[in-house]
Amino acid sequence: MRVTRFRIILALAAFALAGAVLAASGGAAAGASHRSVLKLRKTDLGTVLVDSRGFTLYLFEADKGKQSVCYGKCAQFWPPLLTTGKPVAGAGLKASLLGVTMRKGGAHQVTYAGHPLYFFAEDTKAGQTNGQGVTGFGAAWYVLAASGHKIDNDASDKTGTPPPTTTPDAGYGGY
Repeated sequence: MRVTRFRIILALAAFALAGAVLAASGGAAAGASHRSVLKLRKTDLGTVLVDSRGFTLYLFEADKGKQSVCYGKCAQFWPPLLTTGKPVAGAGLKASLLGVTMRKGGAHQVTYAGHPLYFFAEDTKAGQTNGQGVTGFGAAWYVLAASGHKIDNDASDKTGTPPPTTTPDAGYGGY
């Protein structure tokens, strides 16, 4: 049990350090942009929403409508996509789904289809999707499709729609 706790503490410390290093170097964790341009990029999860540098963007299921609930340590691991200008929709995205919400302290966070957008500190290169399906800070995190819907972990589902469920035949041992 102590080894497991130690690993969890070590992993959290590594996440915090990675976020601090990225923020200091202007990487994805910095989160800020003068004018955010959103694009689409093909990944192993399908075509997902990214920033102008190709870093994957995520939604947080705990957010309350357009309002972010990710602050403090949460925002260290999941830096918000901030902007000081009107966000721009790249090819394949709907400008009508783009928006901005005000964070505590007055910063403007980019939204898409009503979802505040975030980076993941462990995505250190463009196109990485290490935050997909991670549960942390009270809810799960997901990449977004051009429709603005989350893409779930099922690699066969690229639309953001849950896959159909099946159940094994009962009474025959599943054969």
